[in-house]
Amino acid sequence: MNPSVVKNMIPMASDVWFDKDRLYVRLLDGREISVPLEWFPRLRDATKIQQKKWRLIGRGIGIHWPEIDEDISIESLLK
Repeated sequence: MNPSVVKNMIPMASDVWFDKDRLYVRLLDGREISVPLEWFPRLRDATKIQQKKWRLIGRGIGIHWPEIDEDISIESLLK
């Protein structure tokens, strides 16, 4: 893919999962990113069931967890 095309693409999520200490996000372009759960206390303190109950916002520009009222933008994870 042309680097200028990649540069102008909006990063979008396709999947979300957790381990004990981290949040993982797979992007539509194939990248996988992870961040410490410490950055998101509501997610860190949520039950495993609550963590699994997420939905994409705006076709993947963000992630929402309705039971704990948490929203995360993909762009913020990449900064």
